[in-house]
Amino acid sequence: MLLDSNVIIDAAKPGGEHLSAYLDHPDASVSIVSRIESLGFHRLTPAEGAKISGSLKLLAQLALDDDIAERAIGLRQQRRMKLGDAIIAATALEYEVPLVTRNVSDFKPVTGLRIIDPFAPQS
Repeated sequence: MLLDSNVIIDAAKPGGEHLSAYLDHPDASVSIVSRIESLGFHRLTPAEGAKISGSLKLLAQLALDDDIAERAIGLRQQRRMKLGDAIIAATALEYEVPLVTRNVSDFKPVTGLRIIDPFAPQS
């Protein structure tokens, strides 16, 4: 599974403990874009930044390669997606893994993308 930036950031905040199951999952990974977005988030406290850094060291990091770049270009041509979202969606599609995100509406229009919302009410 590919963790979106918001999941990583929210896991570092007070009350984010319920997200540890995703961060600790043996198949969890992160896009290089999520690393940049998470550590670059301007509202992080030093403690949250340290927690994110620690989490990122334990997660598989998926690099941006030509196949992902081409897929992200296609997504941006088809939809009005932000660059970071297009790269993250393209990474999940290229690796054929679900995307774990709070921002379901940003990714829902992407055909073939499996989405897990860890903030959705459990039924």
